[in-house]
Amino acid sequence: VRNLVAILDMNRLGQRGPTMLQWDGDRYAARARAFGWRALEIDGHDVAQIDTAYREASDGSAPTLIVARTVKGHGVSFLADAEGWHGKALSAEEADKAIAELGGPRSIAITPPKPEHVEAFTYAIGSGDSTPRYTEPIATRKAFGETLAALAPVNPNLVVLDGEVANSTHTEDFQKAAPERFFEMYIGEQNMIGTAVGLQALGKTAFASTFGAFLTRAYDFVRMAAISRANLRLCGSHAGVSIGEDGPSQMALEDLAMMRAVHGSTVLYPADGNATAKLVAAMADLPGISYMRTTREKTPALYGPDEDFPIGGSKVVRSSAEDRATIVSAGVTLFEALKAADALAGGNTNVRVVDAYSIKPIDAETIRAAAADTGLLVTVEDHWIEGGLGDAVLEAISAGGRELRGRVLKLGVTGMAGSGTPEELRDWAGISAAKIARAIRAALSAT
Repeated sequence: VRNLVAILDMNRLGQRGPTMLQWDGDRYAARARAFGWRALEIDGHDVAQIDTAYREASDGSAPTLIVARTVKGHGVSFLADAEGWHGKALSAEEADKAIAELGGPRSIAITPPKPEHVEAFTYAIGSGDSTPRYTEPIATRKAFGETLAALAPVNPNLVVLDGEVANSTHTEDFQKAAPERFFEMYIGEQNMIGTAVGLQALGKTAFASTFGAFLTRAYDFVRMAAISRANLRLCGSHAGVSIGEDGPSQMALEDLAMMRAVHGSTVLYPADGNATAKLVAAMADLPGISYMRTTREKTPALYGPDEDFPIGGSKVVRSSAEDRATIVSAGVTLFEALKAADALAGGNTNVRVVDAYSIKPIDAETIRAAAADTGLLVTVEDHWIEGGLGDAVLEAISAGGRELRGRVLKLGVTGMAGSGTPEELRDWAGISAAKIARAIRAALSAT
């Protein structure tokens, strides 16, 4: 990190008043030096001092903190070092006075130097045999890591960051394949997202992963990344009560809701290894913020390795002309939905099952058709009942003021879980096959 330069704008004031250290630059500098940094103290309004500090900092001999003493509102008599102006717009009269004190209106244009030669890098992501092919059960978190490792030689711009859980998210597979492009960020999720934003600004295809629950710590950084129009690929593993014995502190139960709320985001929740491999490859080319939710336990190979998974699509994995309800699910609960469908079929009740692997954008057309055909939509998710798949389905069928056709029953987690086996906890939450089948029977008998 010898080429790392941080600049502290030490202007004394916060939003509501003075900061703790105000203009005590010596203390800021001492703190930096205590961590082995070089510290340079300058007048932040002196162009010559700024230039000298930049030149010294760029010699690459040590990480450098430039402590620049500045005055908030510098150059305007009624604003300089004055409290009560943070975020406050000037009146037209005040603005005219401020502009005049700053030298009047000016048109300044800067043309930065252009690189002598730029050659676009092209690659065929996901083509040929670059993604793994699965026939046996595998955890989607493991398929995520293996797919990144497989893509490493295909995309030399691919970089992966992890929050000290690489042996659980399985980004350690990528680390083994391309150690020079793997960044261990330790338990610093905000720093991980900030670093990923910087890497993508340099033209890298950045993936960042940790437990889905721990991404809540970095949500502000994700939000700001979207405002900055960053292209980030995030993965949250260990989702839902299905993680089992680790308990509620490790259970991602709000991740779908928070990631759906990010502007322009894509939210994916694959059920098996082959879906994961195809969707990870697709994420590498997606603009904006994309998020994949992965599962701790192994799941069967539901799809063949040649199946396609377009963003915004879904899979109808069970259907008949006599379907009386549709179960919409994704990820680990899709298998509970299929077992529930089998149990219901044994009692002569046919139900359709839809894999909504693309939660945002969601396949509204397929869901609306299922509602029209069967009259009852039942959403099942290992997530808080608020804000996740169920609400995505409700938005899909009501978008644009459409008349709602049929009923919607949302099944999800509504209580605070404890520790237990995945099977015990899914049953406790009402999202096991038996509880899904019971809920559908009750809903159908109520019509």
